[in-house]
Amino acid sequence: MAGGRRDGEPGSGIGSRREARETVLGILYAADRRGEEPIEVLAAQPVPPPDYAADVVRGVAENGDDLDALIDSYSEGWRTDRMPAVDRALLRMAAFELLHRPDVPTEAVLTEVVELAGDYSTERSGRFVNGVASRIAEEHRPSPDEE
Repeated sequence: MAGGRRDGEPGSGIGSRREARETVLGILYAADRRGEEPIEVLAAQPVPPPDYAADVVRGVAENGDDLDALIDSYSEGWRTDRMPAVDRALLRMAAFELLHRPDVPTEAVLTEVVELAGDYSTERSGRFVNGVASRIAEEHRPSPDEE
């Protein structure tokens, strides 16, 4: 735990943040496929996930309707309920981080959700997730020169 941070927290290393996001993706995906609340799936984990992952899962669960409405407004021709479950989970995670986690760099959010889409979803998912998440970031995150 470098610098007193738990694994998976921003600043604790690229690998651990990536692992935390993979954990979030797994929990959100499982909840979606089982028709359960993400909080229930989170609570049922045999090993508690890193604080960062748990915070993102809770945030997505608490803001789900608003996140879906936002995603729907930026995903031309696609509603969240018609997207592949992995893409839906990734976009919810990205939208939550972009809106509610200013401590996480925009580029880190975008890069990692696109990589996860490439690893876990369809061939076109990386481009789709990147397009939607980038548009959300453009509208809801100030550029570095505006900060």
